[in-house]
Amino acid sequence: MPGTLDSTHDPALRSWVDAANDPASDFPIQNLPFGVFRRTRSPDSAAAAPRVGVAIGDQIVDIVACADAGLLDRDGAVAADLCRSGRLDELMASGRDSARSLRQSLSALLRSDSAAVRANRSIASSILTPMADAELLLPATIGDYTDFYASIAHATNVGSMFRPDHPLLPNYKWVPIGYHGRASSIVVSGTPVRRPTGQTRDAADEAPRVGPSRRLDYELEVGVFIARGNALGHPVPIAEAEQKAFGLCIVNDWSARDIQTWEYQPLGPFLAKSFATTVSPWVVTLDALEPYRVPAFTRAAGDPAPLPYLASADDARSGGLDITLEVLLSSEKMRANGTPAMRVSRGSFREMYWTIAQLIAHHTSNGCNLRPGDLLASGTVSGSARESRGCLLERTWRSTEPLTLPTGESRTFLEDGDEVVMRGYCERPGRARIGFGECRGRVERGVGRGE
Repeated sequence: MPGTLDSTHDPALRSWVDAANDPASDFPIQNLPFGVFRRTRSPDSAAAAPRVGVAIGDQIVDIVACADAGLLDRDGAVAADLCRSGRLDELMASGRDSARSLRQSLSALLRSDSAAVRANRSIASSILTPMADAELLLPATIGDYTDFYASIAHATNVGSMFRPDHPLLPNYKWVPIGYHGRASSIVVSGTPVRRPTGQTRDAADEAPRVGPSRRLDYELEVGVFIARGNALGHPVPIAEAEQKAFGLCIVNDWSARDIQTWEYQPLGPFLAKSFATTVSPWVVTLDALEPYRVPAFTRAAGDPAPLPYLASADDARSGGLDITLEVLLSSEKMRANGTPAMRVSRGSFREMYWTIAQLIAHHTSNGCNLRPGDLLASGTVSGSARESRGCLLERTWRSTEPLTLPTGESRTFLEDGDEVVMRGYCERPGRARIGFGECRGRVERGVGRGE
């Protein structure tokens, strides 16, 4: 369950990495998210291999290089050895305590009064890589991917479009709804997304057609990477559920709405979702997020209380996270004109009906085993205001309220060349602002059968 604050959260901390002290930076010393990178300007092929790092300002700290230079304390060095594979898999499998020790050791190294830096001013060149000189990769080997439907505002909005008299299905307030997604098509931020081809049928058509999706959408979500998993047949109690969560990222669960409408009955999402899911490259640990905890979503009077396996006083008191989430959109024409991307949505993760602990507890309640590196996504994050709707289906209310871009172009769904950028950050008076970086994807014209 929720942890405690320590010296790494001190808002007065400053780093000898100057860019980390910018109040607008996503990556101050209070954050230190984990990721995997490859140096792009190294003539040495070994140096260009994938490496585990943490983000600090506009730089990446090479964790193994820190360990090899003797810059970490004993517990930090032990945890750093788990990063030698160039993936986060082993560190995740070791559990949250290892990542916590490594984060604490790196915090001591990177702060402005670091004894190691005072003793050796050349340290920076041996352990830092500018983000501009790095390619960011998927942080872990994602074996399984589950997508939930945890926003009641999203579920209500979408339900009201198709079932205005009964927007929410009878089970929604009792059970976290989810489906098993496709892990093989998860891509890192910046990877182009090809418009999918699929089978669709309009209401007036007698037979379906096959062709490129005409209703391509984004979905703004938060992802949870699993740390140490559970054995098959052994459910995770809700009191222990958050210990299974390594950290969070931003997820764009691209959706082909016309394919989805035709195929989702009776079994649910399939080809409308499996063509691509984009994730941000930096994993923000739950330890870094401790200062931004809030109570779980307050249920309306008359809503059922969570069943016992989903109920926890600690989770109700502080199982929510106050993460602000934004979506920006730019067209090909906007970029050619030098027009900045347009913000089309801003919402908050604190409005989710189900908490992270509840999602994990429910996922394992039948004995399903989660494994290190598995990814759970929250489902579209939406709020009650129009500006907080987390997908175009909602934002344009099923195409009846088109968006007008600064160039005069109109959008109900995504066009070829459109680029979607998602961002997340936490801020609170008396605390440092921390962010997640970007989850970016540009739509490319599809190639496939069109008859």
